[in-house]
Amino acid sequence: MTKIADIELGDFPLLLAPMEDVSDPPFRHLCKKFGADMLYTEFISSDGLIRDADKSMKKLDIFDDERPIGIQIFGGEFEPMMRSAEIVEAAKPNLLDINYGCPVKNVVCKNAGAAILKDIPKMIKLTAAIVKSTSLPVTVKTRLGWDEDSIFIVDVVEQLQDIGVKAVSIHARTRNQMYKGHANWEWLEKVKNNQRIKIPIFGNGDVDSPQKAIEMREKCGVDGVMIGRAAIGYPWIFREIKHFMQFGEELAPPTVDERVDAALEHLNRSIAWKGTHLGIIEMRRHYASYFKSLVNIKEYRMKLVTADTYEELTYLLEGVREKYNAIGVPD
Repeated sequence: MTKIADIELGDFPLLLAPMEDVSDPPFRHLCKKFGADMLYTEFISSDGLIRDADKSMKKLDIFDDERPIGIQIFGGEFEPMMRSAEIVEAAKPNLLDINYGCPVKNVVCKNAGAAILKDIPKMIKLTAAIVKSTSLPVTVKTRLGWDEDSIFIVDVVEQLQDIGVKAVSIHARTRNQMYKGHANWEWLEKVKNNQRIKIPIFGNGDVDSPQKAIEMREKCGVDGVMIGRAAIGYPWIFREIKHFMQFGEELAPPTVDERVDAALEHLNRSIAWKGTHLGIIEMRRHYASYFKSLVNIKEYRMKLVTADTYEELTYLLEGVREKYNAIGVPD
């Protein structure tokens, strides 16, 4: 049984990665429905929280059917991060997660996300201060290091454990890699082979199939896997991994009906949470992934990402159902 503090997650849990503009409540609901064991919010700016910015505060919304769930924050300065931890605690998630892995420029330039990997002592001091300031279990998501010459992840995880962090998720790339090239799973194995490490270690990076999840478990010994990009428009990845782990066989891909039903549910929940206009606009980024394996889907996809009424969208989605149920979905 893998546990984060007192949170029981099962023998080999599957975690949904916190992804900006993706891991919102409508998307999280679908991932939970199809087998995700632990969810995380989009990462939330500490500066935005203490300014009471609408966008940041909205990201604190969590629902009972999502639990267990962690709220993730990012920032590079002590006071905003400490105040943010207080705000997060008031939202009553199951845990607080700190983002030390985001590689994008507009985060790094604020000395947040992966930027802190250039100053490990500050990373440890900041984390220790947050651990002491909250009653919530504190976890960390990080990368291997800033670049190939500054990978100290084994020592970093040991230090994080020693100051009270309850679990660490590691994206097995450096910041300089961004999302390019291959994740270096060897470092996950090195962390797990450190006999001092007792907290759960979750692997992240390049897990886009049941086979890859099994491979990461067997090669690296991680306590679970965190899945990000592979779940976008494909929440079925969680049930497929679980089925493969239990029975050693691949599930058939989702049917046309399942794809359309998921897209409709996602759309309806997006509108219910964000309002009609924003719900429709922000749903557009998901259609290509929901239907990417369907032959000659481009015509529908272009219409789906330009339609601006709910009635038109439901008409188009039902059109996808009718057309592709007639011709089937490729294996």
